[in-house]
Amino acid sequence: MNKQFRFRFAALALAMSAGVAQADSAVIDNSFYPYQAEKPAFAGLSAGLTINKANVAQFKDIIDPAFYGFIEKGWLDMQVGETTSFDLHPNYVEATRQGQDKVKLGAKPGEIEGWVAGRPFPQEPDANDPRAGEKLAWNYKYGYNWGDSAAISPFYWKYRDMDSAKVERTIKFDFHFLNFTGRVNQQPLPAITPNPSQLFRGIYVKVLEPYDVRNTQLLIHRAEDDLKRDNSWLYLGFQRRVRRLATGQVTDAFLGSDLMIEDFEGYNGRISDMNWSYKGTKFLLMPFYNHNDLTLDSETHKDSDGYQVVAFAGQGGCFPNITWQLRKVYEVESAPVEGSHPLSKRVHYVDAQTFTVPRTISYDRKGSLWKTFTIGQAHPDHHLAKNKGSGVSIDDSFSMIDVQAMHCTTGQFKGQVDPAMSKPEMFSVQHMRATGN
Repeated sequence: MNKQFRFRFAALALAMSAGVAQADSAVIDNSFYPYQAEKPAFAGLSAGLTINKANVAQFKDIIDPAFYGFIEKGWLDMQVGETTSFDLHPNYVEATRQGQDKVKLGAKPGEIEGWVAGRPFPQEPDANDPRAGEKLAWNYKYGYNWGDSAAISPFYWKYRDMDSAKVERTIKFDFHFLNFTGRVNQQPLPAITPNPSQLFRGIYVKVLEPYDVRNTQLLIHRAEDDLKRDNSWLYLGFQRRVRRLATGQVTDAFLGSDLMIEDFEGYNGRISDMNWSYKGTKFLLMPFYNHNDLTLDSETHKDSDGYQVVAFAGQGGCFPNITWQLRKVYEVESAPVEGSHPLSKRVHYVDAQTFTVPRTISYDRKGSLWKTFTIGQAHPDHHLAKNKGSGVSIDDSFSMIDVQAMHCTTGQFKGQVDPAMSKPEMFSVQHMRATGN
């Protein structure tokens, strides 16, 4: 190889390398910063607008079908807010960059190779890829929802009759979340050791009030291997004993609410339990807002530090009184593998920037609309001081509506990204026994 050819070859290789680097950077920017170049727009839509029964038809293309039906019936008015960027923590973005193009799916659903931390598949989904929906599901599972660990303390659930607006029951919880692996921000990094059960994530729930269910506790262990079934335990205060939950119980009504354990956070189960289908990318109005800018609930649950939870309004008091942003969304359908499941499918509207699941529509075995789930997302920099800079899209309100029963369960959060509140030793059966007595 002569000197001139070697020079040209080296220049070409350098140019190709630069091109690949630019392409990789563009993939990351598109995935994590979709609004930096241009914000989405729709004819007639602007921040401050109220969408109601009179004008909702004009905006049918940017409202999911279940919520469109609610507004059309006059069940609520929707307040439009400005589209803003919910930047995830830079360490999570960097972990994605480091793992880019190193992650791939295994031979069957539930198998993945090469993932260490970050978003496993930051590339735009391809409609021609039969496993595109599955990749989006992995992005959700390995997302930065609650970061490495966090707590909702306190967490108020209200059971409501939609016709009478009567609040039938209020339960006060503490919820705790902990990632054992894939950690990018809170020490220890990148994993908690020892981890003999090879866990990916834990969820621990404790009931504080009322007296008849006080000290009821739920513990969920999710394995790193998605093909392994979750281990779940329930501690019933009045029985003073821990019992393991059977697999089918995660689809029962949790403490008489409108939620299944499998509904938590939008979907709380294994990738391998569902068949996943990518249905398209669109712009929809989604429940994203600044908590501190809202008109909050000043009458109930005011905390000692002055924190106020989101207020509820609309039909039966079943709708969070929040603002909605026009955002980039992936529509993903999950259909249970097991025919005994009470649902025929869920349609998830996944936020493309945060990979939270703020809207889910569930259909019964006959294919009829059954439930619709809203999880309000608050910007961490406009929330509690301890959440500022956390890069966590804060779950801040929820509403699960059973349209067939005309009943709802609503949630009011005090989400706290604070590692001291969710220590590893809390996520054990021994802890349940010790705190239950």
